[in-house]
Amino acid sequence: MLTVIRTAIVHQPTRMISTHSSPHFETIKQKLKALLKTKFFFEEGQIEILDTPTNFYNTLKSKISLAERRIFIASLYLGKSENELIQCISEAMRRNDKLKVYFLIDGLRGTRESPSLCSATLLAQLDKNFGDRVDCRVYKTPKFIGWKKSLIPRRFNEGIGLQHMKIYGFDDDVLMSGANLSNDYFTNRQDRYYLFKKAPFFANYYFKLHQLISSISYQVKYSSQDSSKFNLLWPKSNLTIKPTLLTKRRFLQDTSAKLAKFLHEPPSQDTTQLLTKDESEYPTVVYPISQFTPLFPKHFDLSTEKPTMLTLLKSKKYPINWVFTAGYFNIHADLKQMLLTTPTNHSTVITASSHANGFYQSKGPSGMLPDAYTYLSYKFLKSVPSNQGITLREWKNGIVTEANGWSYHAKGVWLLNDDLIPYCTVIGSSNYTRRSYSLDLESNCVILSDDNELRRSMRGELDKLLSHTEEVTVKDFENEDDRHVSWKVKLATGIFGKRL
Repeated sequence: MLTVIRTAIVHQPTRMISTHSSPHFETIKQKLKALLKTKFFFEEGQIEILDTPTNFYNTLKSKISLAERRIFIASLYLGKSENELIQCISEAMRRNDKLKVYFLIDGLRGTRESPSLCSATLLAQLDKNFGDRVDCRVYKTPKFIGWKKSLIPRRFNEGIGLQHMKIYGFDDDVLMSGANLSNDYFTNRQDRYYLFKKAPFFANYYFKLHQLISSISYQVKYSSQDSSKFNLLWPKSNLTIKPTLLTKRRFLQDTSAKLAKFLHEPPSQDTTQLLTKDESEYPTVVYPISQFTPLFPKHFDLSTEKPTMLTLLKSKKYPINWVFTAGYFNIHADLKQMLLTTPTNHSTVITASSHANGFYQSKGPSGMLPDAYTYLSYKFLKSVPSNQGITLREWKNGIVTEANGWSYHAKGVWLLNDDLIPYCTVIGSSNYTRRSYSLDLESNCVILSDDNELRRSMRGELDKLLSHTEEVTVKDFENEDDRHVSWKVKLATGIFGKRL
């Protein structure tokens, strides 16, 4: 069904798109307005969709080179061999002594190889060369204390929780993505990339978010004495005290109070957009949403992502057409239930083929992950009601371990009108998994648009992803040998599913 519509769109590029995207469009608009305090309005041409890892990398380097005031980056990690990116930042700072750089990565993933070369080693070089003009931070989940800190091996401690946001800011531009900063993501790992241009209030919002999480993170400082060439310090200027077994409660009290205010109170003056016309005259509205479950006390989670996702996917009155994708398909039970029960005529799940999984043929327990995600895809497809118009398609572009093979890391949701043209999408770091909503820090944007060109670009993005997919049925899972999953993988998936 999708293939037929897609072909029609390709051969009719001048086709007009109805501004009344869907009966669900106005409903979503009103629900989001009631649910979220912060929103930003965009004109035509202010949002650009990038399509390849190469474009992502080239855009990063270009924006770094042209930055005048600030570069702020949040990512899971910085590849330990990314000297070109560090060199690009260094050259920009040498050319412009007013430029400041702010880095935030995860402290477990970013120091895994220490005292050998790791992400923190590269960041420490920036500190050595530019001092107070850089502020490099590593976040460590407050759950990484006590026996977990002492006994869990480095290779596995990332299962406790991570800084997973991907925010790339340059002056008043922001690039939102699910991609990290390493060679795979610049060459042959497919993700999604949305560039928000000339948006000072939007950029200020994400800079403030970046700084807020940085203020509960360790600072990376260069050290010639240490074998790893860096030290991790907890600055006195941080928002609160360092989390330990004795101080964790206070840490969460201080942090959650600040986050609740940031997420739920009206924006501050520097993030309140000054509109030149009525809100209804802007074609696109963007709502930031975030998931910070580890930073709230248990049962008092005030994160905005999960409730927003459930709101987007809920409709009793009208069918919703949607596309849902996650490279690591372990959808949270509440979202799964919503997808399975909301009426739909044409909806698709895109998952990674085991041959496009970044852990394909990896050594150790991680080598079981592709089969685990295959098993979870099968379980989802088996649970789809027969009267729901939901198909599952696997993405594959070669075999990731072979020459010219790609892996798949894209994640997101699109809502489509009756012509299967997107009018809403969610872009960002979340995989919408059990761990996304319990262990990690995530940040995303909901884009709701009547902009015909932007919606055509969304459709083009979707078409490109779909062009490397094939439909998979329950019979395929049951009859094809390479889809059979061992009892060990099934058992491990049941035990460790929360951390996938």
